[in-house]
Formats: sequence, C-alpha cells, structure tokens
Amino acid sequence: MDTNVEYKAEGVEAEQDMLSLLPDKLTVSTSPHIKHKDNTGRLMLDVIIALLPALVFGIYYAFSNDVKYGLNSVFLTLVSVAACVFFEWGFQKLNRRPVTVGDFSAALTGVLLAMNVPATLPVWMIIIGAFFAIVVVKQLFGGIGKNIVNPALAARVVLFMSFADYMSGSAYALDAEASATPLVSLKAGDLSGIDILDLFIGKTDGCIGELSALLLILGALYLFIRRVITWHIPVAYIGTVAILCVLFPIGGADRVTFMLAELLSGGLMLGALFMATDYATSPVTPKGRIIYGVIAGLITVFIRFFCGNPEGVSFAILISNLLVWYLDKFTRPKKFGGVKRS
Repeated sequence: MDTNVEYKAEGVEAEQDMLSLLPDKLTVSTSPHIKHKDNTGRLMLDVIIALLPALVFGIYYAFSNDVKYGLNSVFLTLVSVAACVFFEWGFQKLNRRPVTVGDFSAALTGVLLAMNVPATLPVWMIIIGAFFAIVVVKQLFGGIGKNIVNPALAARVVLFMSFADYMSGSAYALDAEASATPLVSLKAGDLSGIDILDLFIGKTDGCIGELSALLLILGALYLFIRRVITWHIPVAYIGTVAILCVLFPIGGADRVTFMLAELLSGGLMLGALFMATDYATSPVTPKGRIIYGVIAGLITVFIRFFCGNPEGVSFAILISNLLVWYLDKFTRPKKFGGVKRS
C-alpha cells in the first residue's frame, strides 16, 4: 500500500477515535467563543446588590416619617418584584417560550420600579406598572436584550401620566398640604430651604430609591469595581447637567450650590448611574456612550428648566434610549482591509 494512503488512513482513524470521546450532541454558537465566569444572572445580581443600600435607606426613611409609610414601602418592593417575576413567567409559559426568570432580570426590574415610586403609592398601582414594564415593554419586544427602552422607567412614566397625584408632590407629607420637594424649590430658584448635606445623605423627600446620593454613588462604585458598568455614560450625563447648571442657574441663585442641589435632587443619580447604563438600552461603543450621556443630560436640564414637570430624568433617558440605534450605527469602529460598499 502507498505510504501516503497509509498515513491518511491512520489520520482518519485517529480523528474518529477523538470524536467518539465527545458528547453525542454539541452546542454550536456564533463567535466570539469566549468563556467567562460572569453571565446574565451574575450581572443582574450585582446590580441588585449595588442598589440594596439605597433601597434599605429609603425604606428606613419612610419608617422614620410614619410606620404606615415604612410598611407600605416594604410591600411595594416585595409586590413589585413578585409581580415582575410572575408576569415574565406567565407570559413565557403562555407563549411556550423558555422561562428566563432565573436570570434575575425581572427581579431587577421590580427593584428599580419600586425605587422609582414614592412610599405612599397604593400597592395595586405598582402591579399595573409591573405589568406594563414586563409584558408591554420587555416581552412583547422579544424579551431581555431586545427591549428598546428601559422597562422600569417606561412603567414609571406611565404611572406618572396615569396617577400624577400619587406620583408627584411630597412623599411623606403628614398633613393636608404637601410640602414642596427640593426640585420644586429649585425650579423657582429658591435655595433657602435646601441643605446640600441633607440631599447628599438622603434626609429629604422623594421616591424610595432616589433619596441618598451617597449610597447610590457607593453602589455605582461597586459596579465599577466589578466592571459591570463603565464611566462613559455617568460622567457624560452628570457632567453635562453640572456644567449647564453652573452656567445658567435659575433666578440668579448661587452657581455651585444650585448645581449641587440639581445633581443631588430627584432621580438624577439613580438614573445616571443605574438606569441610563442598562446594557440593552444604551450604546455599545465608548464614543456612543459619551454622546448618549450628553444628550440625556441636555434633555434633563431642558425639562427641569422649561417644562411644567420639575423632574426630567425619566423622560430624558427614555428619549435617549430611542437614539441608541443611530448612535451605535454612526460611532461603530471602521473596518480596515474590507471592501467598501457602494
């Protein structure tokens, strides 16, 4: 027999022996073929862990004002998470899709939704918000990673537009007349009742999860260390708001004090650090993320300064979400060595 033929025969036999050692069924996937210990569930759990200090503080602050508000804030959080998980499980079961509640994405949406509402909100309203976030915004678009806007923020806006009296004003007003929130005072250029340290720590009115800028920043630092988020969006977003507020303070207020009050009030820190950085609804390129953050900051300031609503974070991020496809398209890296299409 020819020597080359013998070598080929031996090679085929050796290859067959190797293949016989492999499993009968192999999972074939597209590139890149990279193994990493982190997965979707791990990333979502990291974000939940980062949010917990601010959430717990918000619940504690609600209890310190009134026990019924504290209990309601606990129920809101538990019901929000449970409803989001249930609606995702139910929708996927009804449509015979793989159930993905184990990746913690629905639980994270529930936590974020609870953090974006006041402790006085009736519990049944947050169930409506959970349904809208999971079914309408997330699952009808194909599930995790395919939604074009942030589910929790979209639900917050729907609740605000449907139940404005419950979603706005002072969260812990104990008398008939609700006191003005910091954002309402800032919109009038009034800094007389605003304490920057109180805003930083969280001793002020607002939604459950937006009170303590300090704890939100510490949570974001945890995500930076874990490499769950990058600096591009938060720095561009917060930096844009800071620059505009220093340059154009309302009513001739002190520039630095006004700027700090704007940054530490409302949901800006929660939005810039945890919601604008959502993987599914933010750009993938560094340049796109910076532009995205600048756009969100510009819209936030415009709404806060010129519109009837003193808060602009939710609308700013949702509008910016709709621009992500264009930002990714025009900021993607150039190919070298390829043939340019006509």
